[in-house]
Amino acid sequence: MSAKKIASPEDPALDLLCLDLSSRAGAVDTGGRWPAEQMEALRRAGVFAWFVPERWGGQGWDESDLLRGYLRLGSACLTTAFILTQWNAACRRFLSSANETLRDEVAPKLAAGSVFATVAISHLSTSRRHVARPVLRAEESAGGFVIDGYSPWVTGGPSADFIVTGATLPGGRQILIAAPRGLGGMRVAEPARLAALTASETGEVHFDRALIDRRLLLAGPAEDVMAHGAGGRTGGLETSTLAIALAGAATSFLAEESRKRPLLEETAAALAAEKKELENGLLALAGGGQEAGAAAQDLRARANSLVLRATQAALAAAKGTGYLEGHPAGRWCREALFFLVWSCPEAVLERNLRELAGLSST
Repeated sequence: MSAKKIASPEDPALDLLCLDLSSRAGAVDTGGRWPAEQMEALRRAGVFAWFVPERWGGQGWDESDLLRGYLRLGSACLTTAFILTQWNAACRRFLSSANETLRDEVAPKLAAGSVFATVAISHLSTSRRHVARPVLRAEESAGGFVIDGYSPWVTGGPSADFIVTGATLPGGRQILIAAPRGLGGMRVAEPARLAALTASETGEVHFDRALIDRRLLLAGPAEDVMAHGAGGRTGGLETSTLAIALAGAATSFLAEESRKRPLLEETAAALAAEKKELENGLLALAGGGQEAGAAAQDLRARANSLVLRATQAALAAAKGTGYLEGHPAGRWCREALFFLVWSCPEAVLERNLRELAGLSST
């Protein structure tokens, strides 16, 4: 494919990139191995620069354009797009850090795609918050911090140059740090085998009294460090965007099938119209700071519902062929289940469960 840098969501080079990603998506799923070729394709196309301001060599796309980009990438290959969201979460933490020396050193490398960073923060946001003892703990030491414990859901850990993670100090204050590849006392566990997205290499990362130099501190110590700066969002617009993107892949398949089978026309049109409505609602929220608000949660619940229904409709339309390993419809159905567990707020989950049980959502 062309190595032309993508300058906007309307750039024809994005079409070429998505065709390339889509052609490899089935092999990524069945192989279950880190999609190195896809990540290289993103780098060559300048995708990582979308997220970084021009001052560090990036393009600095606004949120609306970023969401449009995610919609395209997520429809082509959900695994690749999901990995990109985790890189972006780490990138935002570097860019918003008050540690200017570390920020200015790493930011240009992030823009160029020469450094892969990921996040290990679910234990500070949605996962393991209910436990009495923090699962990842920190103690101050001369020149830095000693980190002990683990983070349960880390994407791309074996391939990461930096893992951005948080730990809790005695007394409750928290820190965010950038743990570099090869850090003594840090162990990246064998990635989990998932129902889908196994190639994202998501699994646990363990710290056995790992010493972190203070120069690698991104934020804190502070109460609720995730509330400071940017990059720690969970259950926000990116998650809804990828759900809508995957629904888009399924509805496009249905539209193509309906041209040959008129029986599918009404179903295909209804799901495509719903997808377009949600896409418009998503873009209306962009830049509004409403990621944790009622409108964003409503969008997430509706996106979850749509992606489950659209992918199953695609499978039904594909008939038995869709149930064979390697057919995209079966993969889309498995991938759709991810949105029931990926940073899914309780209110959203309750609404989806009520729908699955045939109960009123009010």
